[in-house]
Amino acid sequence: MKKIPVLGALLLAACVTINIYFPAAAAEKAADEIIKDIQGITPQKVEPKSSLPDSHAAVYQWIDKAVGLFIASAEAEAAEADLAIDSAEIRQLRATMESRFASIKPFYDSGVIGIQADGLLAIRDAGSVPLKDRNKVGKLVAAENQDRQSLYAAIANANGHPEWAAQIKSTFAARWVSNAQAGWWYQASGTWKQK
Repeated sequence: MKKIPVLGALLLAACVTINIYFPAAAAEKAADEIIKDIQGITPQKVEPKSSLPDSHAAVYQWIDKAVGLFIASAEAEAAEADLAIDSAEIRQLRATMESRFASIKPFYDSGVIGIQADGLLAIRDAGSVPLKDRNKVGKLVAAENQDRQSLYAAIANANGHPEWAAQIKSTFAARWVSNAQAGWWYQASGTWKQK
């Protein structure tokens, strides 16, 4: 009679799986960092002016920094898993995309290209491109799309989860639109819209 509970426990233990969840919040943060870096957008830090005398302000700033470090380390311990975005392949792709951005930006600005729902680029208005530039635009879009696909796979691989590539692509698709500049075009619900 004791064999049945032991056998049942063994079968139950064999069915246990370890679930590793996709870190969605970390992916959004990583996507924003990469996109802003590619587009050359750097957040500016503004130091607030103090109305306290200099000696008091220095003491309060020191206390504020000490408390901030303590809180930051506590938050870091409780935070969701981070997403690795620093490998040789990722750095190379980011550098290539960053250097291409200066060439591609005028086509974003003029509405010639737009961001599709899947986060890849598309030529929206080929007719407005001078004949001599059409081949250039096509090559820029193709190269950018190839690098975006490679970037998503590289991030998934750098984190030891190649199966995350589709989720990373989906996260980036939303973040490309969110980080698009005013006047750029993007697809939503199958139609083109201007930000």
